[in-house]
Amino acid sequence: MNAENRADAAPLEELSFTVTGYIAKTPHETFEAVADPEQLSQYFTTGGARGRLEPGAEVTWDFADFPGRFPVEVAEVVPDEKIVVRWDGDESATAPQTETTFTFESVDDGARTLVTITEKSWKPTAKGAEGAFGNCMGWTGMLAAMKAWLEHGINLREGFYK
Repeated sequence: MNAENRADAAPLEELSFTVTGYIAKTPHETFEAVADPEQLSQYFTTGGARGRLEPGAEVTWDFADFPGRFPVEVAEVVPDEKIVVRWDGDESATAPQTETTFTFESVDDGARTLVTITEKSWKPTAKGAEGAFGNCMGWTGMLAAMKAWLEHGINLREGFYK
């Protein structure tokens, strides 16, 4: 990069990431696997999810392999298309809460769904990168676990982290 390009480049103000995966289920079935606490508890929130992901709901997620139930704020829901959730950030976040958006896009005439998960609100620091990369790993694992659970009834998360 030459000096002219460096001068024009905007400073990095926030880290974000996006992970995607195809699930061989309809957008409705895939959306429900995230929104429904009973289903989410089968393959992701191993300590249990409480509350359906819908605006105004009191929702908490717990992970048996990372103990500590924590509150999840549901910011937006478009049935079968989109869910936006937030939770308290720490000193490595650019905002009081980190924000994660799930989108569910119909493909192959509705036979499959492209799931996209985007998370933002991380400072461009070593601690922010650690948080963003760790969560990126977690959401990638969630997508793989959701695919295995929905398509084959296999719980990939059990014993994966501990």
